Amino acid sequence: MSSRPSVRSARSQGSVLSVRLVVRTFSELCITVGALIVLFVAYVLLWTGVKATDAAEGEIETLHSRWAQEPVALSPGPSPSPYRDGKPFATLHIPRFGSGWEWPVLENTEARTLQKGLGHYSGTARPGERGNFAVAGHRRTYGDPFKDFPRLRPGDAVIVNDGTTWFTYRVAKEPYRTVPTDTAVVDPVPRRSGFEGPGRYLTLTTCEPEWGSSHRLIAWAHLDATRPVSEGRPPALTG
Repeated sequence: MSSRPSVRSARSQGSVLSVRLVVRTFSELCITVGALIVLFVAYVLLWTGVKATDAAEGEIETLHSRWAQEPVALSPGPSPSPYRDGKPFATLHIPRFGSGWEWPVLENTEARTLQKGLGHYSGTARPGERGNFAVAGHRRTYGDPFKDFPRLRPGDAVIVNDGTTWFTYRVAKEPYRTVPTDTAVVDPVPRRSGFEGPGRYLTLTTCEPEWGSSHRLIAWAHLDATRPVSEGRPPALTG
């Protein structure tokens, strides 16, 4: 009879120890998962940004070096050479995003291309051409080039430099929200842009919401002015 309380006590202590072990294991697992999440967020926010910034600066240096070393190529004939996949061909400036905001524009919109800068929708117009020069960029991660996209307002300048000419476009309306399958936004006369006929247009696209990709934000602009590079930077960049 006297042994029963001891057995019950031992069983009770064993149950308590088991519960404590489960709780401790679960707590350690939560801490580990939390640490991994923090590391992943740090990678997304910091490391991809550092890599993208370095890559973008390298692409811009490549452009400037090429433009300086190949002056003859800066006078294109009637049939300019096609852009090379994944290679830079212009720089883009948006004063609304800051005086030092400058990103390279590379050919195509593949994921690896957008990790180094902005991507040109292959098949759309070249800068200054009749049609629609369409460009995509990340809203967040990989340098956050279009982080401030919602701040764009009618009349804002978007300036493209292809090594021979500065092309100054002017934003036509506030950013438009749509779905990724709405490819008509990069048509020669983009749908819902308000443009009524053929012209020289520019389309910028990025993800929406800020940390998601369920939708897209679109900004349209029309060509306002051109200026030879030999005459210096355009007023929109110096004013």
